[in-house]
Amino acid sequence: MREALSLAQRAASEGEVPVGAVVVLDGQVIGRGYNTPIGGHDPTAHAEIQALRAAAAAIGNYRLAGATLYATLEPCVMCTGAIQHARIARVVFGAMDPKTGACGSVVDLFAEVRLNHHAVVQGGILAEASIALLRQFFQDRRRRSDS
Repeated sequence: MREALSLAQRAASEGEVPVGAVVVLDGQVIGRGYNTPIGGHDPTAHAEIQALRAAAAAIGNYRLAGATLYATLEPCVMCTGAIQHARIARVVFGAMDPKTGACGSVVDLFAEVRLNHHAVVQGGILAEASIALLRQFFQDRRRRSDS
């Protein structure tokens, strides 16, 4: 999770919403990502998607069975869908997202029995650090827009 936080800081330094993610398989980080939708002009360039793409490329398979995804923010519906398709076994995240979270805050796609894959989810890990990064980013953004 600390590596995901470091990636979130990198996103913030590039003017992106500070979210970072890593995929771990057998104790090794196989995928890293951070938010780049603004700079990349890509609405799918969330940290989780970037980490999933890197992990799939690293092992040569889009199915990441047995892997854990760590993210600094609760994944959204798009990312949760991708996590399900990748067959990630476990999702660990920092801050809850009361506006778009799809792991329990707004909806819980992993609890939807009609869907065919269900990851184990654990939230609140290093939540304070994740929240602090987000809060600072948006305070800075508001301050710049007021100037």
